[in-house]
Amino acid sequence: MGKDYHPHEIEEKWQRLWEENQVFTVTESADKPKYYLLEMFPYPSGRIHVGHVRNYSIGDVIARYKTMRGFNVLHPIGWDAFGLPAENAAIEHKTHPSQWTHDNIDYMRAQLKRMGISYDWTRELATCDPSYYRWEQLIFIKMFEKGLAYRKRSWVNWCEQCQTVLANEQVEAGLCWRCGKEVTQKDLQQWFFKITAYAEELLDSCAKLSGWPERVLTMQKNWIGRSEGAEISFSLEKGEGEIKVFTTRPDTLFGATFMSLAPEHPLAQTLSHGTSQENSVRQFIEKMKREDLTQRTAEDTEKEGVFTGSYCINPVTNRKMPIFVANFVLMEYGTGAVMAVPTHDQRDFEFAKQYGLPLIVVIQPPEEKLDPLFLKAAYTDDGIMVNSGQFDGLPNREAGVKITDYLASIGKGGGTVSFRLRDWGISRQRYWGAPIPIIYCEQCGIVPVPEKDLPVVLPLDVKTLDTGQSPLPFTSDFANAPCPRCSRPSRRETDTMDTFVESSWYFLRYACPTYDNGPLDKDKVNYWMPVDQYIGGIEHAILHLLYARFYTKVLRDLGVANQEEPFTNLLTQGMVHKETSRCPQHGWLFPKEVADGKCIACGSTVEIGRTEKMSKSKKNVVDPDELIEQYGADTIRLFSLFAAPPEKDLDWSDLGVEGSFRFLGRVWRIIQEHAETIKNAEPYRGKEDLSEVLKNLRRKTHQTIRKVTEDLEERFHFNTAISAIMELVNTLYQFDAASVKSPFTNQILRETLETIVVLLYPVSPHICEELWRILGHTESISKQAWPSYDQEVAKEEEIVIVIQINGKLRSQITVPATAAEEEIKTLAQNDERTKQWTKGKKIVKIIYVPRKLINMVAQ
Repeated sequence: MGKDYHPHEIEEKWQRLWEENQVFTVTESADKPKYYLLEMFPYPSGRIHVGHVRNYSIGDVIARYKTMRGFNVLHPIGWDAFGLPAENAAIEHKTHPSQWTHDNIDYMRAQLKRMGISYDWTRELATCDPSYYRWEQLIFIKMFEKGLAYRKRSWVNWCEQCQTVLANEQVEAGLCWRCGKEVTQKDLQQWFFKITAYAEELLDSCAKLSGWPERVLTMQKNWIGRSEGAEISFSLEKGEGEIKVFTTRPDTLFGATFMSLAPEHPLAQTLSHGTSQENSVRQFIEKMKREDLTQRTAEDTEKEGVFTGSYCINPVTNRKMPIFVANFVLMEYGTGAVMAVPTHDQRDFEFAKQYGLPLIVVIQPPEEKLDPLFLKAAYTDDGIMVNSGQFDGLPNREAGVKITDYLASIGKGGGTVSFRLRDWGISRQRYWGAPIPIIYCEQCGIVPVPEKDLPVVLPLDVKTLDTGQSPLPFTSDFANAPCPRCSRPSRRETDTMDTFVESSWYFLRYACPTYDNGPLDKDKVNYWMPVDQYIGGIEHAILHLLYARFYTKVLRDLGVANQEEPFTNLLTQGMVHKETSRCPQHGWLFPKEVADGKCIACGSTVEIGRTEKMSKSKKNVVDPDELIEQYGADTIRLFSLFAAPPEKDLDWSDLGVEGSFRFLGRVWRIIQEHAETIKNAEPYRGKEDLSEVLKNLRRKTHQTIRKVTEDLEERFHFNTAISAIMELVNTLYQFDAASVKSPFTNQILRETLETIVVLLYPVSPHICEELWRILGHTESISKQAWPSYDQEVAKEEEIVIVIQINGKLRSQITVPATAAEEEIKTLAQNDERTKQWTKGKKIVKIIYVPRKLINMVAQ
């Protein structure tokens, strides 16, 4: 290799050698502690973007570092390959989702290899492979047998364009997150996982996740949403039915004057049948189907409703309460019914005012008497009970407990715990997903596919429909199947599973990707799990991470695995931002479409917008392939790690990329410059009394080892670790080896050079492998142990500074020899004896004699 730095030659060479020698292939070993490092696996969209580069570079630094620290590191990769985007893209490009997906996997695999990520490619998996979802189907059946998978009718978010159900999080401002079309509410038969059965454990286990960001834990706790309160039954005025509500405010029950139902509540339409309100209720419910659930419940949304024509009975006052259907009540919270207490709940207050409903005060504040006729807003604070029969005069919180007990005694309710969390709807009316292994028989009912017949293979010889509908219901060879019990002609379930199911257990399968006797090889899983460090975006804080925790606990209870939690530590990396460019004629522009502030196409002056998250829609994206072609993978990795701490957002800078490339060139040249001189020298390990110059260089070397080790081990602050390496390189450039007459010069020089290469290796591995060879080593640097530092060598040289007050010796301090003047003055003023001698006086002047004394003039 020549004197100049040519990244492409170096990188291609070492990627080939790593693969040929299977450097990153691992197996279980009793001789080393294990370390399982995992980044959230990618969806094969076609190209990796700069956000991917940052994410995988972060993981690769940790994996390579931990390997050098003596760990047996598992660092696998795979593909979250099912899902709606592939199906939509296939329809758009007139191809098959399978072809589209596998072509993208091939391309992205090549990109990741070109990045030099240290994956164990022997464990690669794709969730669209029947050998993967076969076991997912078996787990579904076991969950079905345990009552953890069940089917029911449910109101769901429905996208007509995509012809599928959407989770609440996939609805943005009433529109589908994928196609941007209007989302409506639809009543469908759906399959659900009973995640609510694990709500308490999921909440309690958050306390064990000390390695997770508090922000993520808070989001999960809020999503689970545990509330203590009472369940109360309100009998219908006519008939034998009742409406159950959950409330955290049983103390306000005597003030309940009407009932509010969610438009999706099963009684919402039924209660109006045969009344003059029937058409009005139907029209209101149809209107609500077209409205965004989030917008419906927003504080500033006007409260709307319609009377059903029916009444229920307040169980403690026997008052008739009109039943309304209201826009602000959601079926997924509580029971979908709310006892309305307008004097003590603001939403109820606004609704009551709008529809002329009665207000009854049941809690009076200590220093004031509320009159419902003059209320401007609901009173929601604590106080003393009034208009509440036997509970009058009690503090409201105490009364709430007593009212709950009373309800239990008369069979109208009692204390309970409610969760915001709702069961996980996994049915998707799309083609490109794992088939649900269920057959519907007219005689036998719902019948799971026998284990011996798994997997239920998704047929690939079908054509996707331009309408977006799944072709499975229209594919007779798939949809028609004999009943496994009675052999009668029956129908197969044609919905497929939510792709979050695949991503809820892939990390377990990495431990045993070729195991063929069940979903998991428990011995291998027990060795590798849990994941020691998981890395991914904050956008996955709720759904993916919560589902993965739930699924892990289910597998434990099914006897498939032993783990309680999947991820010990979690790092949520920030996003990558870049300024936008907009042409008056051509709209948003890619960076390469701009030159010298002008649009290349038309020459118009380009408006440079604010820095924001990279997105294809605004074209403020950077193509990693182009960057690698220009600078090499090591440079891109270096910049993405140096520009910001991993948990913070990164502002992309072309100048920063160029600076990273120049730095690697400096490292390359300094090694080349000294390689021949030190080829026969060993790294210095002695204890001799060195000259000041050599002592300073060695001190800086060991300080850098300490700094980089602490930054990687304790904080993952790659940016400050890289900065420390850069400082050491700068120090070395200022070191004039030829002028230092010592038998130890070359040894200390080798120690410093090797330290630079080893510390930089996890960040920019290709160049460091090559430089390691140039330094005379024949074994891969990946086999090299992480360097240790000598605390005594790293310790700063110290000097004693005398402190004088008005010319008289009063104290002295010991400071690092490299301490700056202002730092020394501050230390001197904070010295305890100095404070005693200057107490009550004003320091008007400080005189500093370098490396000798401080004299303070105090008056």
